[in-house]
Amino acid sequence: MLKAAVFDDEYIVLQGLREMIDWSSFGIELVGTADNGLSALELFRAHRPKLIFTDIRMPGMDGLQLIEEIMREAPETLCIVFSGFNEFEYVKRAINLGVADYLEKPITIPTIEQAIRKVLDKISQEQEVLELKTKVKSSQGDLLVKATFDLLFLGEEAEEKWREIYGSGAESIIGVTVLATESDQLRMLEQTDFTAIPLRHGQERLFVCVHAQQPTPEFWEKLQLDSEQADISVGSGRTYTELKDAAHSYKEALRALRSAHFLGEKGIVRFEDLGDLITRPEGLSEREEAIILSLRSGNKTGMLEQIDRYIAWIQMEKLDSEVAEHEMLKLLYLALEEAKRSSGDKASRIAETYRPHVELREMAARGKVTEWFRSQLDMLIDNTMYAREHARHASVTRARNYMELNYTRDVTLQEVAEHVGMNPTYFSVLFKEEVGESYIKYVTRIRMELAKTLLSRGLKVNDVSEKVGYHTYRHFSEVFKKYTGCTPGQYKDQLANPAGI
Repeated sequence: MLKAAVFDDEYIVLQGLREMIDWSSFGIELVGTADNGLSALELFRAHRPKLIFTDIRMPGMDGLQLIEEIMREAPETLCIVFSGFNEFEYVKRAINLGVADYLEKPITIPTIEQAIRKVLDKISQEQEVLELKTKVKSSQGDLLVKATFDLLFLGEEAEEKWREIYGSGAESIIGVTVLATESDQLRMLEQTDFTAIPLRHGQERLFVCVHAQQPTPEFWEKLQLDSEQADISVGSGRTYTELKDAAHSYKEALRALRSAHFLGEKGIVRFEDLGDLITRPEGLSEREEAIILSLRSGNKTGMLEQIDRYIAWIQMEKLDSEVAEHEMLKLLYLALEEAKRSSGDKASRIAETYRPHVELREMAARGKVTEWFRSQLDMLIDNTMYAREHARHASVTRARNYMELNYTRDVTLQEVAEHVGMNPTYFSVLFKEEVGESYIKYVTRIRMELAKTLLSRGLKVNDVSEKVGYHTYRHFSEVFKKYTGCTPGQYKDQLANPAGI
């Protein structure tokens, strides 16, 4: 059985969790409790429990200091912390320490049981990965897959073994980027400048790209076109120069993929382009975060679905009415702040007279809290989308003018987004909605039409490649053939001999 321990300086909390949780039904043995940090550390060292439940504020040694010590001695330990509503700075530190979950006080039996189920699911997933590793065959390819999994989950500890299995080519590697998708349609062909190692982890399809040179704009452009043509979303982590940092790129790729789903974006979504779209408001649960991210990205359908799930969770957990109302108010005020950021003056005017805590009491007396809560969030996202709609046309028009002035050089999405004062990923979504095609496809179409015109005037292919903004002839030729069905040279021949004589 898994071992667990509970640490809290409140007797009623320790007694309640000891007596009211059926630990054995979860396959867990509660090995002890402690009411201060020093005793807690002694108990941990004596029993080495896999699961730790601890309050943040305790005498002797606070919960965060305790977790730091535990993670130094046994980093595989899973820690769940209890936190007061106003302790967001503590929660932020706890997240940085890698806690498995955090619960706001007052804690309830259902929330504890839910946290237990969540952490057990995590353990189960880790065991699945370990089982996968034990089943891999001893072929070179399978050994590399296993070593790459180790690199993603263990980092520096697994780097030497990975280099040994990869072989002599490891010496030329100067960077690593991880891509994540949920589709089997993405194909990454090996190139001279990078190698893509495909992995599967649950529903995730991963590509660990090890680079012999820094990824060029052509690398990202080709990936964007390939993923758009396959009508799939791909999240990309940042490119790191150290192999041991592949784990960071992996986590970033998953977050980028998740944001792509919120945005409804197809193609490649890069972590470094997301900006505040993935800045997680402090102290939020995953349910609350999903609502805020949907509001932030203007995804009304997704937000309404998340609201219904949130309300269903409150009803299923049978939360105390005061606790439920407190959680709803917190979420409403956070949503209002997000709306003010997106909608500007309109949301600010609403905020001047908006008193949800007063309305909530009235709705509670009438038994209409959930309907009112849903309508308030609906109103806030409508205001956000209204502002977004009015800003979209002007911003995209400015962007198109800028692109048409600069498409003869390598003008990036990042550069154009900065020109109109927008987050790159958010701009990418707006551009596609307004123009009907992605930024990459739009720029490619303009360049290829110009290339056809220049070729028809007799210019050399290399000169045309430079004039339409491509660094290499090879990449220009590949894109031109994909766009027209023939190479630039063949196109020139057709113009010179239209009858094929």
